[in-house]
Amino acid sequence: MVRATFAGITTALSSLQANQKRLDIVGQNLSNMNTPGYTRQQLDVTSLNHLHPVSHYANGSEITVGFGVRMDGVSRIRDPYLDVQYRNQIGKSGYNESMQTSLDTLAKVLDEHTISGIRQAFDNVQATLTNMQDPSKVPDAIFDSELRARMQALTNALNDAARQIEKAEKQEYEVLDGTGTSENGAVQRVQDLLKQIGDLNVQIKQNQIVGQPSLELMDERDMLLDELASYIPIEVTYYKDSARDDWPYDLKVDMIYSDGQTGASERLTLVQGSEGGRGNNYGNVEIVAGSADDPTKTKLQFSAAPSATPPGGTAPAPVDIAAVQDDTATENRFATGSIQSSLDMLGKLGTQKGNDMVRGYQYYMNELNNLAKVFAETINGINNSAVEFNGAGGDLLSIGGAGTEAGTIKISDAWSAGTIKVGTGIIDPSNPNDPVSTNDTVLALLQAFENSSNKDLDNKSFADYMNHVSTILATDSYTNQLNLKTNVTVLNGIQDSRDSISAVSLDEEASNMMAYLNAYNAASRLMTALDEALNTLINNTGLIGR
Repeated sequence: MVRATFAGITTALSSLQANQKRLDIVGQNLSNMNTPGYTRQQLDVTSLNHLHPVSHYANGSEITVGFGVRMDGVSRIRDPYLDVQYRNQIGKSGYNESMQTSLDTLAKVLDEHTISGIRQAFDNVQATLTNMQDPSKVPDAIFDSELRARMQALTNALNDAARQIEKAEKQEYEVLDGTGTSENGAVQRVQDLLKQIGDLNVQIKQNQIVGQPSLELMDERDMLLDELASYIPIEVTYYKDSARDDWPYDLKVDMIYSDGQTGASERLTLVQGSEGGRGNNYGNVEIVAGSADDPTKTKLQFSAAPSATPPGGTAPAPVDIAAVQDDTATENRFATGSIQSSLDMLGKLGTQKGNDMVRGYQYYMNELNNLAKVFAETINGINNSAVEFNGAGGDLLSIGGAGTEAGTIKISDAWSAGTIKVGTGIIDPSNPNDPVSTNDTVLALLQAFENSSNKDLDNKSFADYMNHVSTILATDSYTNQLNLKTNVTVLNGIQDSRDSISAVSLDEEASNMMAYLNAYNAASRLMTALDEALNTLINNTGLIGR
């Protein structure tokens, strides 16, 4: 049986059309190889088989061949597994990067290894007291003035450190809120991302229903999802509407958080496909507590997408994510993301995260307050024991209320006015007959500076305690830098794997272009051969015997 006249030509034509489309896609890929977020595209094809019902009645010995190739559409070359890995990892990197920025800010205030700060001020006061040990120097107004100046420098250093920490707290809050900056804060950026993803869901779905693949819009949506994952942990799910199974897939975004009461992993749907249309398919996030003046009370509230509530069902309760006030707090929290880093730093005492202590601004503020409090009480107690003051009225330093000691410590008004000075002798209560010496008070003050067994300072001297705080900060920063380096290395590895699959490679596209061109030429040659065969069939058949 002779095959249908133009069947072979149709087969060759389908090959020409498919390879022409492949060359068009190669051109599209090459022109966008430097476009941010662009995903390499490919032509999806299937074999076009002869499925006409009459084939069931054909001779069993007859070989039925296909009728060429069918173009099913254009798709992106992307690995969903690598997308999941990338978004999980970028959240970890986002947390460490944001944390490092905060720790670097603290280092400018407290890193005694690189700056001459509070520790140096303590050393200067101690050096002055050492110089005043000679009894003849104690009554000398010049030495008293020098000591007062050194003390003033020390209190100024504590005041400045407290102010810098308070300023850093406000700046951290502004990172979330955006107040006082030229850019949106992290919270507003997350809200914008949710809106953009939700709107893209609607637009992509509408385009796909009418036959437009909208691949570039999907690339844009993936870039937004990657950015969102750097702020908060998310899980992306593709699903089909059960009532419209023949429609394209929708995309859902869930926020993943840890329940503060049970520790269980929970989720809240922030983007629900394209359901409900624009404005109804994405949730909301806002700051509901705290301010720049009271950043430790910062609380964020996430609300689910309205369309995530089933008809007749109950809307999911909003989820609060708050700055953790202490290690036993029961606030909900994120495992990763830059927003959680800011909340941890704003926490009053830091938060326990696994086996690692995350120390916030208030941890370091409390350490400075404790140092200032113990220092002022010790100095005043010694000077009040001097003969001149008989237990009262000889305060060299003054401090404000509890929790503000580092920010309010200063030289007492009486010492500044010259109405009091460093005492000249101390009576031993256990031995009242023991003669007093002019330099008793100075020696006692000097001994207080050298005391390395002060229980209120973890058995450390004033200067050593400041070194201890500085060392804790340096250790926190070093550990975070290691984690950041590791997470960025892993992130780059995942990105390289994604690029090897999804990014445009000049060498690969050039190779594909040559292969498609060769296939195009072969299909053209097949059409020429079929034309020659058809010519033979038409013009030469039936000439025998004439």
